[in-house]
Amino acid sequence: AANKINLIPQDFFAELCEQIIHHLNHKIPGVNTAELCQRIQTSGIEINIGDLAKIANILSFLFSTAARNNLSTEELVTTLGSAVSTLPKHALQVIRHVWNEQGKSISAAEDARNVATVGQFVDMKWKLGVAMSSDTCRSLKYPYVTVTLTVADPSGQITDKSFEMTIPQFKNFFRQFKEMASVLETV
Repeated sequence: AANKINLIPQDFFAELCEQIIHHLNHKIPGVNTAELCQRIQTSGIEINIGDLAKIANILSFLFSTAARNNLSTEELVTTLGSAVSTLPKHALQVIRHVWNEQGKSISAAEDARNVATVGQFVDMKWKLGVAMSSDTCRSLKYPYVTVTLTVADPSGQITDKSFEMTIPQFKNFFRQFKEMASVLETV
């Protein structure tokens, strides 16, 4: 992972660290590694989303472990310096700065995070479509609804999950959402 961190420019690495800290503080539902990876690639750096996700997971583990152990900035940097001698200098500088500025704020949030191990719903988009024809059937005229759910898994990675439903399935889906809304109103 250290050689992949070396590829990431300091400003993008700092943004990744900031997003992870915000996620650990429950200010954002997760780290959008797909969007960040695309921006890094647009700047001319060759990195894939899998490698960036691994780096994000490592940093998330690093910051949450440091928060659990109430490490000071110097303790964290000393531990990193002795354990990971291959970590790039710019990465150590960013980690030092981010932890110095915002590290203490995640200690309390980390205690609450240990309880929740499920993902978090971020957004939902839907669209109505009609299948007109296919190579095996000339006239379908079959309406369907495509739903895309954006969720953040417990590690903070944001992903999209898409599925299609027939109109009767969508009506049942909608009815269940109305039931949830009415139950929530009574709480």
